[in-house]
Amino acid sequence: MDIGKRISYFRNAKQYSVNRLATMAGISQSYLRDVELGKKNPTVEVLSYVCGALDLSLKDFFDDSLEFHFQQDPLLTRIYQMSPEQRTALLQFLNSMDKS
Repeated sequence: MDIGKRISYFRNAKQYSVNRLATMAGISQSYLRDVELGKKNPTVEVLSYVCGALDLSLKDFFDDSLEFHFQQDPLLTRIYQMSPEQRTALLQFLNSMDKS
């Protein structure tokens, strides 16, 4: 999968609009749209901003198995869609279940 399609895939998994992701990454909406459509190629710097906004490392962004796992496991997709605060709360909840 090319870079633009990967960005679109992870943006949709996060349920972000193009505008929201562009704003979070500090780039223009039209530039992000062009990248997603394959009309432009982002620099590594821009890609790192986009990955940061998506809560992904560059390594995870290019990891084909991560995408496969999201497609196979809806729980992973839901966890990915959570904010960092929600993930922390979920982890605390799960840890409390171990103590019961």
